Amino acid sequence: MSNDNAVAETEEVKLPLFPLIAFGIGSMVGAGIFGIPSQMAGKAAPGPLLMGWLITGIGMLMLAFVFQSLATTRPDITGGVYGYAREGLGNFGGFMSAWSYWLSAWAGNLSYIAFFTSALGGFSVLSGLMQGDSVSIAGLIFGLVCLWLIHFLILAGIRTAAFVNTIVTAVKIIPIVVFIICAAVAFKVGFFTADFWGNVVQVGPEGEEAGLGPVMAQVSRMMLVTVWVFIGIEGASVYSTRAKKSSDVAKATVIAFLTVLALLVFVNVLSYGLMAQPELAGLADPSMGGAMAAAVGPWGAGFINIAVLISVAGAMLTWVMLASEILFVPAADHNIMAAFGKTNRKGSPTVSLWVTNIVSSIVYIIMILGFASSYTDLITIAASLIIPCYVISAVYQIIQTKKGNNEAEGVKSSKGYRMCVGIIATIYTVWLLWAGGIGLLFLNGLLWLIGSPLYYKGRKEQYPDQPAFQGKDKIFLGVAIAFTVLLIIWIIIFKGAFIDAMFWNGL
Repeated sequence: MSNDNAVAETEEVKLPLFPLIAFGIGSMVGAGIFGIPSQMAGKAAPGPLLMGWLITGIGMLMLAFVFQSLATTRPDITGGVYGYAREGLGNFGGFMSAWSYWLSAWAGNLSYIAFFTSALGGFSVLSGLMQGDSVSIAGLIFGLVCLWLIHFLILAGIRTAAFVNTIVTAVKIIPIVVFIICAAVAFKVGFFTADFWGNVVQVGPEGEEAGLGPVMAQVSRMMLVTVWVFIGIEGASVYSTRAKKSSDVAKATVIAFLTVLALLVFVNVLSYGLMAQPELAGLADPSMGGAMAAAVGPWGAGFINIAVLISVAGAMLTWVMLASEILFVPAADHNIMAAFGKTNRKGSPTVSLWVTNIVSSIVYIIMILGFASSYTDLITIAASLIIPCYVISAVYQIIQTKKGNNEAEGVKSSKGYRMCVGIIATIYTVWLLWAGGIGLLFLNGLLWLIGSPLYYKGRKEQYPDQPAFQGKDKIFLGVAIAFTVLLIIWIIIFKGAFIDAMFWNGL
């Protein structure tokens, strides 16, 4: 799925266990953990929060095992979520997965830009980047400059990714551990237990009831946020061909996931002991800074803001690369127009990179000037788009295990174990679809339909005398059309609720 230069580099560079672990951790730890105190406090009380983390921990661990297992049993499949979808659902199914992943990647990257700008705006000398809790015009321009600087860095070629990732990962983890220690020392049980299940009816600014709602509703809401903080869970398995030993991929995937899970849970739970839940929910991004200030004083916010800047800068680069790569890969299979397969002399996917950043810039301008621009809004949209990719991968694990063929030699896991992993991961990811809301699921259908001309063009360029949609392709084209029709019906019937969910406040 890549050019000859990329293949040669893969053959020469072999990574031992620790760089693989660093890559796994680095791909998951971006901005999410720095904003998680307020995001979770606005959605769940401590009791439902702990329930949600238990479900999330088990579900995401099974999803990590899915990517680890598929990389081990089917090393011939390349392209990650795209490759598994293509193999299981056909060519158009693969395109649908790649398209959703691309949309999620750049939408998520816009959240990093908004978060990065917000963190800089926390410094008095750069306060002009923010207007209240929103990004100002100056902040908008600054964010676009950052995006295009990254664009040209990638075009110039990035040859020190492993070294940079190791440094950035260390910089990310050190301040997080410092926060955990400080929060544990300053933790007050009274704050944590004051409204453990979210039963206290709070009053909103206009006298309305503004409580957290039923326990399971709280659990569902917090779980959707956790999807974004774990995006990148498949990272180590993607680099299985670079590992010195294939067994290191499994170890790295599990160790990286458990490390990130522990960091997230400690940061999230300990934050509830630093201030009252409504106050915690009201903290501006990055809310870990406000929580740190409550624990150690004003200097804590500046300390966290500096850590966020470095962490998010690295994440922004990563997600621009991911977004451009996921459009580049299907071109080799003629599942997107051939232009997306073009690279420059440095091996960078030029067309897909330009398309990604032009679209990102346009959408970012529209959102800042006309619609909501908060980090939470963007991560909810990004998470809802990537969940179908995870569902498809989990289902393919079941299909592949049931077939029981084409498995790599030396695989030690039993068929029963792999089937169990696939079933649990499927149940969990389907739960996430439900938690995200039916309207957001139907939105995927419209977006698949919007992208389908790129697929049609790619098939016709290579196979002009054959129908672009064959066999399974017709079924999933029908699914996209059906979802689009249901989306229209959903908007007509539940317009207010759906528009609020999509954060398009101007419609």
